[in-house]
Amino acid sequence: MRGTVDVRMSRAVVGPMLAAVVLLGLADSMAGTYLVLFAVEEARFAPLQVGVFVSAVALGGIVASMIFGRRFDRAPTRRWLVVSVLAGAGGYALLSVITGFPSLLLVGLVLLGAVGAGYPQLFALADVAFAVNAKKRVAPLLRSGWSLAWAVGPLLGAWLVSAAGYDIVFQASAVALILTTSTVLLIPRPSGGTRPAPPTAERRNPRSRGFIAILTASIALVHTAMFTGSVALPLFVTGDLRRSGSDVGLLFSACAVVEVLAAFVLVWLLPRVNRPRLIMVGLGLFAIYFLVAALAGSLLVLLIAQVARGVAIAVIGTAGIQHFQVVMKPAGGAAAALFSNAVTAGSLVSGVLAGLLVQAFGTTATLGWCAGMSVAAAAAFWLAHRWRPEGVDIDSTV
Repeated sequence: MRGTVDVRMSRAVVGPMLAAVVLLGLADSMAGTYLVLFAVEEARFAPLQVGVFVSAVALGGIVASMIFGRRFDRAPTRRWLVVSVLAGAGGYALLSVITGFPSLLLVGLVLLGAVGAGYPQLFALADVAFAVNAKKRVAPLLRSGWSLAWAVGPLLGAWLVSAAGYDIVFQASAVALILTTSTVLLIPRPSGGTRPAPPTAERRNPRSRGFIAILTASIALVHTAMFTGSVALPLFVTGDLRRSGSDVGLLFSACAVVEVLAAFVLVWLLPRVNRPRLIMVGLGLFAIYFLVAALAGSLLVLLIAQVARGVAIAVIGTAGIQHFQVVMKPAGGAAAALFSNAVTAGSLVSGVLAGLLVQAFGTTATLGWCAGMSVAAAAAFWLAHRWRPEGVDIDSTV
């Protein structure tokens, strides 16, 4: 579509953008769920090679998100979203034909890593595509689509793997990413053209840099707790509670359903509440969830506790990314990338940390450590806003 458009919250914009989020989430969840198993069973990687490969994909996502986010802020465009999605499609297609650790490592770092920039780019696009009064409703709506995709994608991937193996999963993910590109091109081009580069971390005053650093640390810390808990929970269920592996799937599915429902509620709620307080509630719910999980003596208690976990994920994932865009405006692209990279950093740390904690203290204590990390994340978030520099408006919309 040529020319610029004064975009409002209409079906012509929300429909393609929501479709793009769902398709991107389906591709990410289908392929991401089985990437490790593919590396072990098909590529025959050694354990260390698997760790390096997965870390390379995450590192590629962090770098791509930073580069694309900054370029987007200088000239808002759909280009970088299309580049990230098509690169990912090419990467997944190549997994079916490329062998050897060096080649697959390069594909993971450059092409699969680029997919990690797609999610923050969608939120950066939404930041400039909608009228001010619509933005608080758009973020939770997009998050609900992402959550729905992650509720369906792993199940669809499992069916495809059992039916035809790993190749068909990656090919289906590549097709989903190509379809994502088609929906992105239906979104009207952002108006505004090239604009001056927003302040970088180097040009902000030291107190502002400190505020953003502590805020980012808070998000990274709570996601470290979340991902560490996701490793410990299956071991707790099958070991301490002596339940079957299918019960683990039940817990994660229940959490996904709650997350989707909570994201839809946030479409109505987010414009009506104080955003920093809402994020504090989400951080507190994570601490409560892990504490209850550590003390749980039955699967039923764990199942009920998924309500707190699902709501916490929805609140932090939705209100959190929008909060970064508020405190860092007008750098909406860099803000979305920074939030996404904080999540990725938590994921990178959690694998090794979970192994060390479970081996040293056991699964119950590990869940308790996750509760402590969540409390620390809440404390860091509170301190960041308690000491925020003058001129940083934390209550306005994006």
